[in-house]
Amino acid sequence: MPTHSTEVWLGFTALVATLLILDLGVLNRRSHTLSIREASLWSGTLVLIAGLFGAFLWWREGSQTGIEFYTGYLVELSLSVDNLFVFILIFQYFAVPPALQPRVLKWGILGAIVMRAIMIALGTVLLTRFHWIIYVFGGILIVTGLRMLRVGDEKIDPERNPLVRFARRFLPISPGYEGQAFLVRPAGKLMFTPLFLVLLVVEWSDVVFAIDSIPAIFAITRDPFIVYSSNVFAIVGLRALFFVLSGAMTAFAHLKPGVAAILVFVGAKMTMAAWLHIPALASLAVILTTLTVSILASMWKNRREAKLA
Repeated sequence: MPTHSTEVWLGFTALVATLLILDLGVLNRRSHTLSIREASLWSGTLVLIAGLFGAFLWWREGSQTGIEFYTGYLVELSLSVDNLFVFILIFQYFAVPPALQPRVLKWGILGAIVMRAIMIALGTVLLTRFHWIIYVFGGILIVTGLRMLRVGDEKIDPERNPLVRFARRFLPISPGYEGQAFLVRPAGKLMFTPLFLVLLVVEWSDVVFAIDSIPAIFAITRDPFIVYSSNVFAIVGLRALFFVLSGAMTAFAHLKPGVAAILVFVGAKMTMAAWLHIPALASLAVILTTLTVSILASMWKNRREAKLA
């Protein structure tokens, strides 16, 4: 298993901390809704930084490490885009005002980074001690991909979420939103707001998403640093990407089948690793081609529907 110097880990940590401070502390200091222009510019900047980081790893650690990072980042970014559509549906279900959505995204991103670190560490330990877990991970990815191909539009019913049901039963919930607060104290009584319930569902959803994304990245590489860094770079850009996609839910109609195909591919690669070796560069080419075809097919569909309208 590749090892990385303390300087690389510290440099990566400092870079991510700087990006989070800029994104959540400076650009989001008033927790405002980003315009499409602001969100697109910041999303593009973060993608560029991730690309430069991959180039640095390629230069310092070699082509194999660089290719694995780019492949893992593309997989995690494509899964993140699909997950953002679920976040949009959650906000619609709870009728969260646009002005309050950035606050939920802010804490959701911070929670996601912590949870991914825990799950990646657990996955690394399991794969090291129990090699047969690789087939379980691969099976999860294949089943998830096939389910995504079969299932139509997402139907979100947070009221069936066990955390929401627990909260509604045992926690005092205020009747309406109270600005950006998760906790209020009307008449001296401590109460949770509906915004807290939304945050619970978002965090729960990220745990569910991690069940797909963590095995997917382990199908690309077993290097904990590459696994974590590619995950974090994808997560850091979620808030800005949310505002880019929030008004374009139907613009990427073929993205979900593309993501499903990628999950099936990496799942098959994982389960057949003992008998069939697929080079990292070939995996990157397959994933990049699948995403490109999905986006172009979506654009073609939109143009065709616009002409017929």
